[in-house]
Amino acid sequence: MTPMIHILNGPNLNLLGRRQPEIYGRETLDDVAAACAAIGAEAGLETRLLQSNWEGQIVDWIHEARESAAGIIINPAALTHTSVAVLDALNTFEGPVIEVHISQVHKREAFRHHSYVSHRADAVMAGFGVHGYVLAMRHMAHLLG
Repeated sequence: MTPMIHILNGPNLNLLGRRQPEIYGRETLDDVAAACAAIGAEAGLETRLLQSNWEGQIVDWIHEARESAAGIIINPAALTHTSVAVLDALNTFEGPVIEVHISQVHKREAFRHHSYVSHRADAVMAGFGVHGYVLAMRHMAHLLG
């Protein structure tokens, strides 16, 4: 059975490519899904990209990943800075977790400098644009190899 990687995306990432393109670029989540699937195929991994604006849905997907995923790549978006619930859910997951941020959060507002998710993440990609997802997929393949 091919190992599955869940790629979870938080609030407002459904607008990727249309929302603040000067910060987040013009590529969409569909572009991210295609790029991650291609890297996954090279590495013998399947991918499942999901997005929700609801914290509880993200928590539910993390719980599902406990049964079906070898690893999680997560861009929690604004939940990064606020959600102990997402952190607690990630702490129940036994595989590798990689946190992704499209922008360089440390060059932005001070409240974006703190991440609850980083307390669980095995790696953090920030400031690489959507290419950070590709880097995360390559690193996930390395971690699982």
